[in-house]
Amino acid sequence: MSVQYRVVFGKKDEAVEGPDDADVVISVGAADATLEPSVAFMQGKLKATGHTGRLFELLRSGEAAAAISRLASRP
Repeated sequence: MSVQYRVVFGKKDEAVEGPDDADVVISVGAADATLEPSVAFMQGKLKATGHTGRLFELLRSGEAAAAISRLASRP
């Protein structure tokens, strides 16, 4: 199962990691990228489409946090 992460910096300005045909797509605004992803999800600041069970696995494992942090700290 594939995953795509998106950190949105502005209109038409986002850092993306993962395939376009991903099974799960996770998006968060750059301002909220420092939040714990599970907290951001519960507050409605992290959006996700696709398989919810897989999303929760990613949040629990820390994989989502690592990917979001990596994308948010782009040069």
